[in-house]
Amino acid sequence: MRENRLPETVFVVDDDEAMRDSIHWLLESVNLNTRMFDCASDFLDFCDPEQQGCLLLDVRMSGMSGMELLETLKSRDVALPIIIITGHGDVPMAVRALKNGAFDFVQKPFNAQELLDRVHAALKLDRERHQRCREIDLRRAHLAQLTERETEVMGLVVEGHSSKIIAQKLGISPKTVDIHRANMMRKLNVRTVVEIVQLNLRLDEL
Repeated sequence: MRENRLPETVFVVDDDEAMRDSIHWLLESVNLNTRMFDCASDFLDFCDPEQQGCLLLDVRMSGMSGMELLETLKSRDVALPIIIITGHGDVPMAVRALKNGAFDFVQKPFNAQELLDRVHAALKLDRERHQRCREIDLRRAHLAQLTERETEVMGLVVEGHSSKIIAQKLGISPKTVDIHRANMMRKLNVRTVVEIVQLNLRLDEL
């Protein structure tokens, strides 16, 4: 089971030192943990796929561009919410970035409160994502405890079959089915068939 111990951080990648300083001051004024990078490649070398937080990313930079970094992070399954920072002339590029998975974009010069609102929204989204991942990991750990027979019973329960029908399909008694079913539900920490179905749907979504 994964355990994210990396601190929630707002990362900023911008090759404009004055802009980095301005954003750094703004974020720290509301007690957000920050880390600044002046080029995309340095952030890429540092980034951990399990990192929690969000990324403020300038579109136009020397060397690797913001778009190239966005595409590379996507290919590496880095799921940090990304807020694109763009000049007025870069809006079509920012829209394209949104289509490639960016969370949002802000235009320069930006309103301080507007930027903070978007950062907080991105951080909230990322916390919810990590919480869902922890829940899925916990459910998978529970599933791993099931015996082969209990797993078979679970699959037939999800399909909507009664204990009598399951017993016929597996060549065992309904009473034995009920025992396997009770053990399966105890190990999965669920109380109803609906919860079992919901568990399977959540796992299938990943």
